[in-house]
Amino acid sequence: MDFDFSGQVAMVTGAAHGIGRSICCELGKRGARVYTGDVLESDLQETVQACRAAGATCDGYRLDVTDEQSANAFVDRIRQAEGRLDILVNVAGGVLGQTHTPVDSLTDADWNAVLAVNLTGTFHCSRAATPLMKEQRSGRIVNISSGAGRGTSLTGIQAYTSAKAGQIGLTRQLARELGPWNVTVNAIAPGFVRSNPTTEKQWEAYGEEGQRALVEGIALRRLGRPEDIAYGVLFFASEFAAWCSGQVISIDGGHSMF
Repeated sequence: MDFDFSGQVAMVTGAAHGIGRSICCELGKRGARVYTGDVLESDLQETVQACRAAGATCDGYRLDVTDEQSANAFVDRIRQAEGRLDILVNVAGGVLGQTHTPVDSLTDADWNAVLAVNLTGTFHCSRAATPLMKEQRSGRIVNISSGAGRGTSLTGIQAYTSAKAGQIGLTRQLARELGPWNVTVNAIAPGFVRSNPTTEKQWEAYGEEGQRALVEGIALRRLGRPEDIAYGVLFFASEFAAWCSGQVISIDGGHSMF
């Protein structure tokens, strides 16, 4: 089985590094015209170059998903250039450098910052993309949540767990709402993937014993790779998943089994 996205237009957020970059390249290599955005503009251009080197059509522009005007302008750019939007992948997120803080010491600012990029950002981009998809009466939205959204955060970050759980709830609600327009909305809950500077720091912080324990808790006894997550996106974005909506797939090597 392979995937063909020829003639389709994809928007991928949070693609400056690892998982987002891999999703752009995998969609692009299979024919999609990819528009990608991130606040990390220099790293984003590395993604664009990597995709083009792989034979993909990819353009990157600054996108701050926490800003509704930025999200709206990004989708407007796609509308003007292409007249359509077939695939939206909401990858932007993360812990913003936060580490575990006891809940009774957690500030509103830290809480709100993580919710803004992980949950509100997904809302902003999905809301901006919906009119185009409704006009087409077709579309695929794929949200990159986290195993934390189905369980707990490995590093004890309350806002991240809450935001990713909320993202799963938003996925289900939008699937119900947008189904009549033939728009599917699904989510992926990745396990631990060493894909960016933040996850590298997290991995190092576990120490040798913690690293071994994490890997031994995974049925396949290995960490994930960015492409492992990208392949799940290919499925949800394809016609093979045409009757699949409101679902969450854990791609984590068998770390969590539901």
